[in-house]
Amino acid sequence: MRRLTRAVSKFKRSQDDAKGLDYYDLMILSLSRCRPALAALAALAALSAQAQPPAPASAPAKSPATLPATEAKTGPGAKANKTKKASAMTAELFYEVLLGEINIRNGDPSEGFSLILDSARRTHDPALFQRAVEIALMSRSGDAALAASRAWKEALPDSRDARRFELQILVALGRIEETTPLLRAELAATPKLERPALMEVIARHYSHAPDKKKAATVVEQALVDEIRDPANAGQAWAAIGRVRLAGDDTSGAIEAAIKGHDANPEAEAEAPILLALELVGPNQPLAEPLVKRYLERPGVRPAVRMGYARVLAEASRYDEAAIQLKAMTEENPQQFEPWLLLGGLQVRAHQDEAAEQTLRHFIELVTAQKDIDESRRTRALTQGYMLLAQLAEHRKDYAGADAWLARIDNSEDSFQVQVRRATLLARQGQIEQARQMVHALPALDADGKREKFQAEVQLLREVGQYQAAYDMIAQARASAPANPDLLYDQAMMAEKLGRFDEMERLLLQLIELKPDEPQAYNALGYSLADRNIRLTQARELIRKAAALAPNDPFIADSLGWVEYRLGNLGEAARILEQTYKRRPDPEIAAHLGEVMWFNNQREQALAIWRKARQADPGNEVLQETLKRLQVKL
Repeated sequence: MRRLTRAVSKFKRSQDDAKGLDYYDLMILSLSRCRPALAALAALAALSAQAQPPAPASAPAKSPATLPATEAKTGPGAKANKTKKASAMTAELFYEVLLGEINIRNGDPSEGFSLILDSARRTHDPALFQRAVEIALMSRSGDAALAASRAWKEALPDSRDARRFELQILVALGRIEETTPLLRAELAATPKLERPALMEVIARHYSHAPDKKKAATVVEQALVDEIRDPANAGQAWAAIGRVRLAGDDTSGAIEAAIKGHDANPEAEAEAPILLALELVGPNQPLAEPLVKRYLERPGVRPAVRMGYARVLAEASRYDEAAIQLKAMTEENPQQFEPWLLLGGLQVRAHQDEAAEQTLRHFIELVTAQKDIDESRRTRALTQGYMLLAQLAEHRKDYAGADAWLARIDNSEDSFQVQVRRATLLARQGQIEQARQMVHALPALDADGKREKFQAEVQLLREVGQYQAAYDMIAQARASAPANPDLLYDQAMMAEKLGRFDEMERLLLQLIELKPDEPQAYNALGYSLADRNIRLTQARELIRKAAALAPNDPFIADSLGWVEYRLGNLGEAARILEQTYKRRPDPEIAAHLGEVMWFNNQREQALAIWRKARQADPGNEVLQETLKRLQVKL
């Protein structure tokens, strides 16, 4: 009682405005001023909420966010249980809870925590235990939150909410090894049909643990029974693999994906394949064959094929991506997303007639579907109209492009739409009108002003107005001379204008300012190599860039190009072939084709150039290469 008396005295000294209020008035006053610490709880509360799949329509879902005590009894004994709890909340306890909240409001969360936790222990009320945990989290006291969750579990041993909070807090504190028995108990208490959803949540939470290697070991130990069960083995191994991947153990992650798939190859679970999709690339050769094997089976899940198509498109493997998307449009003709991505690839490949047919069909599908959310419909139509406008622009049908843009009714994309309309004006020679259109765009803050500036510079670049773009950047640098982005952009514009000494000076200044910025070394080294001067220095610069960004395909392309300039055709071919395999970009194709051309592999060179021209007919490097070598495709 001494602690309670001190709290009462402190409250009386600080609350002159509460004089004359009775007991219930004080409760109303305190509750109106105290806000529960739900924001502080949000990061940890996800497991409780997400681990429970939606309940069947016949039974309302139970969640700590909607029910104060998830352990409340139902059925004939419910009334007696409520009566017992009501009687447990005596006037003294009621006042203790009130004073706990008042202390929190007055900046003394530790005293408030003690009062609320004491009340929870005396009443065994789950809502009070949860409130104690919230207070501790709000105060950034992980140890206190853990103590409260353990007191909750001690008072109510069968409480899953108590166990879940303890689990989450231990993970956040990095005490991973203590979670194994709790995790296994939670899995055992979860109905078998709900365990896949729980395993997804486990993967997400343990992926954020400080020691991810230890986290992966704990998750594997906890899921040992699931691994042995063919029905859940795929999901279990996928969860283990995702925690391994979070710790940069890509070999362990693909091993888990393979084991998950092989545990039950005929199962419909796609979790191991979705994990493998994230690993597809030259550094993990086992991932793509696993995905391909899955895609050969009947009844492929659309998410897997769509994911693979996106991976292929991002790797510039457009032909392969189009094959997957066409398969999707045949298997799921009413699903509109594949039509959009396919149309985008066809626009990029300048397959104008096919692209227009695909995109118009996409617009019809989106417009006809009745059960689609309106915001999603608007966003989808915006993307379709933008691509149709781009297609019309390719044909130099600027009026048609503007007509498609005019159909966009999406405030979120109004800035982008107006910039594209301004670019159409610029392409028709109306440069000043285009710039005025950009100037008229609203800019409410510094970010908005920067966005407008970048849009205008990009507009000038696209229509070849390099001097005007240079002047804009130079003017901006007058007030921010050490801005690295402006330094780099001005150097690139100086190169476009043939001012190579100035470009070099600006890039050396950028290197001095940011010695760990790989693009500055690469840009200077490539420029020297492209002009066939100071090649030894160029190679040193590009090697420095490659050391800073070893997985950048365009830096690798520069390295292959400088080796070619140095006369090392074999090394140049090796580097460029590997790089082109990783990223079949038209610029890389132009360089690889030239190396092959002078290495007596002319048929292969012509085939690569034709493919590159099909993907990007306007590529400047490719056009310059063909013109210089006097090659007609």
